[in-house]
Amino acid sequence: MADIPSNLKFLESHEWARAEEDGTVTVGISDHAQELLGDIVFVELPEVGKEISQSADVAIVESVKAASDVYSPISGEVTEVNEALNDNPEIINASPYDDGWFFKIKPQDISEMEKLLDAGAYESSSES
Repeated sequence: MADIPSNLKFLESHEWARAEEDGTVTVGISDHAQELLGDIVFVELPEVGKEISQSADVAIVESVKAASDVYSPISGEVTEVNEALNDNPEIINASPYDDGWFFKIKPQDISEMEKLLDAGAYESSSES
C-alpha cells in the first residue's frame, strides 16, 4: 500500500479527513480506494450549504468498474466542493490526498475526528 499521510484520519470505508488551519475539514478518498475503483470517470459532489451527518453518504464516485458512495467522516455544513473534479475526475486517481479532494466541511463537533482511524489503524484495516 502507498504511503498514507499521517496527518489524515480515516473511515474504514476509505474516506479521509484533514483538519485545516481555518477550522474546516477537507474530505476525499484514500489512495487504496482509488486503486480499487480503477479509472474514475464521474463524481457527484454534494451541494454547498448542505448539512450532513457523520457517516452519511454525501457524494458518488463512478469508475469504469463500479459506482461507490462517499461517506462523510464528520458532521457539519459543506462549505466548498472541488469543482475541478466535474471536468477532470481522474485527478482523484493521480492525487487522492492533495488535488483530488472532494469537499470541505465546517464541522459541528470537531471531536468527531477523534473517533476516526489514524493512518496506522487505517492501513491495518485495509490490509485485512
